[in-house]
Amino acid sequence: MLKESIEAKLNDQLNKELYSAYLYFSMAAYFESISLKGFASWMKIQAQEELAHVARLFDYINDRSGRVRLGPVDEPPGDWDSPIAVMQNAYEHECWVSEKINECVTLALAENDHSTNTFLQWFVAEQVEEEATADEIVQKLKLIGDNSSGLFLMDNEVGGRSADSGDGAAGA
Repeated sequence: MLKESIEAKLNDQLNKELYSAYLYFSMAAYFESISLKGFASWMKIQAQEELAHVARLFDYINDRSGRVRLGPVDEPPGDWDSPIAVMQNAYEHECWVSEKINECVTLALAENDHSTNTFLQWFVAEQVEEEATADEIVQKLKLIGDNSSGLFLMDNEVGGRSADSGDGAAGA
């Protein structure tokens, strides 16, 4: 059984993961609007991964006899100045999510909830990958600069990501 503080924190994290999916769908829509279909596809897969995180939290809360409580989801931004601005925003967002996951872990440890701590370690490891992947794309876009041919090649590379690959790497 979950303590009230843990249940509330996990519900809050579930809502943050819903926002993450919403944000990535918004980023996908932006990329579609500027005809970067590969980046749009990458973002749609990212959004689906976030929804899988929601499901994981949902199931865990229920498995521990907790009560899932859904809160409102804030409207994400819808416009960016450039593809690199979108990816920089995605990287910063993943860093923020990592902080929030760490707060969940800190609470689980403070509440002596070893089951929740163990459950959350998957998210801790996942965030390392998420941050690294987003940063890798940002760094490549910095190298490309204003080179439209490079952007076209990068769009093809990130568009090669498949939903069932389980990795967020740019074309890896």
